[in-house]
Amino acid sequence: MSGEPHVAQSGEDRLIARYFRPLARHAGAFALMDDAAVIAPPAGCDVVLKADGIIAGVHFFPDDPPDLVGKKALRVNLSDLAAKAARPLGFLLTLALPDEIGDAWLAPFARGLGEDAELFDCPLFGGDTDRTPGPVTISVAMFGAVPHGRMLRRAGAQAGDRVVVTGTIGDASLGLALRRNASLAGKWGLEAEQGNTLQARYLVPQPRTNVAEIFGHYASAGMDISDGLTGDLAKLCRASGVGAEVHATRVPLSQAAGSVLARDPTLIEAVLTGGDDYEILATVPAGKVEPLRTEAAGNGVAVTEIGTVRAGHSVRVLDQHGNALAFARPSFSHF
Repeated sequence: MSGEPHVAQSGEDRLIARYFRPLARHAGAFALMDDAAVIAPPAGCDVVLKADGIIAGVHFFPDDPPDLVGKKALRVNLSDLAAKAARPLGFLLTLALPDEIGDAWLAPFARGLGEDAELFDCPLFGGDTDRTPGPVTISVAMFGAVPHGRMLRRAGAQAGDRVVVTGTIGDASLGLALRRNASLAGKWGLEAEQGNTLQARYLVPQPRTNVAEIFGHYASAGMDISDGLTGDLAKLCRASGVGAEVHATRVPLSQAAGSVLARDPTLIEAVLTGGDDYEILATVPAGKVEPLRTEAAGNGVAVTEIGTVRAGHSVRVLDQHGNALAFARPSFSHF
């Protein structure tokens, strides 16, 4: 025994040490033992900053598996970085936890978060933990790196560019509908595997980090699709001062989503406006679409051309007859 007084550790300190210190692999995180962290950006790169949060009852269900909640919190931010042509460097985490949240929730949450931090090479650098009388609230502030001056902005689209998307659109919005009402699976004629596929797209997004650099080489503008394809395309076009026409029949669908639309074509609105796709939406000069598509396919990501950038300010989605579709709500909005 040294005889020196023991410095008591607070409950918050124990929580951080037990669940989150193992995620702080970078030396600049100081094992989460300091008030701040440091990071040196790679030579010749700009630092890209992004913050996004998810709230129980808004972005995920309170009884969703905690490990998948952890993954989603990280991945929605990784998706934004990918659409900016940036690679992740690390993140800060802020947790607001109600009294009923304890080890049984925190242990799998931290495990899922840690698995993805390792998978995407995106270590934790710090953050904050608080109690709240409200629902679980998880906020991630992420930083990434992109070659100097090469961040892919919303502004930059030019008339004549082609509109492209990665992956498939609409799965998450249909999956959310199924999560809220399981009886829809029977109405839509879905097999169990199809329903599981749609719900998985809502639970755990797939950020397209492995094609971020490729889009940086070819695209003129870009963003990720979080609030719905039509609404996010409108945001991109406003920033670029252009309009666009998209053909609904060209929008890529999964086998499950295609089966649903075959049963109920009116669900095209949910597919195009529902959000939570977390795919990349970009505009690409016409001559660069094919090389972009080829390189992305080599990385296992499909890229589909769905429309054209036009002069003007209108964004139209055309049906199979060339008529413009009208939607009651063009995109998801919190307000």
